[in-house]
Amino acid sequence: MSNFLIVESDGDKFFIEALLVHMNLDIEVGSPICAIDEFECIGGMSKLNNKLQSLKRRVQKESIDKIGIIFDADEVGIEKRTIDIKREVTNVFGEEPTVEFKPFIMHVDGKGELEDILKIIKTEESLYADCLESWKICLSENKREVSDKVFNKFWINNYIMYDTCTSSKHRGRKSKYCIFEYAMKEKKIWDFDNPILKELKSFLKEIGEN
Repeated sequence: MSNFLIVESDGDKFFIEALLVHMNLDIEVGSPICAIDEFECIGGMSKLNNKLQSLKRRVQKESIDKIGIIFDADEVGIEKRTIDIKREVTNVFGEEPTVEFKPFIMHVDGKGELEDILKIIKTEESLYADCLESWKICLSENKREVSDKVFNKFWINNYIMYDTCTSSKHRGRKSKYCIFEYAMKEKKIWDFDNPILKELKSFLKEIGEN
């Protein structure tokens, strides 16, 4: 038997893969359902349906035991996301699928996304990222707004690019070292043992069991 994970974005994939290495778990993380250049996962549930349709053909040929599905809670919350995921699984695999599906919703206090979690588990000083709060206030004073989702992505980008990507080996090679994918491999800038990850780790262990 084998196991498989469906994730929304490239960021989710890089983060989950880094966490799996930290936990010494061997689980295949499939290609994200959203395009790499898609800032927000628009039409995520319809894209999940497409991914499940593709996976259905693979399930028929291979001995896949469990499929985990990881989505962000965003503003709709855990319950709504879970219901939507289960609906799409039923639409594709029927009421009694031959493979076990398990959803997990990433969140902080019931809402949010991966970036909210990363802000909690960061370990380095984040002056450049934190100064974005002044930018947000400036926008508000000038009757402009930025969503929490967009702001958090900017915050993480600044933390990676300016707060932590500062060593001599990074100079002149920011396109290689100062990006999300590489940053997930820099364990010292993230606390993968933070209690906020307890639920996610339990979920991954369950998916990893044969």
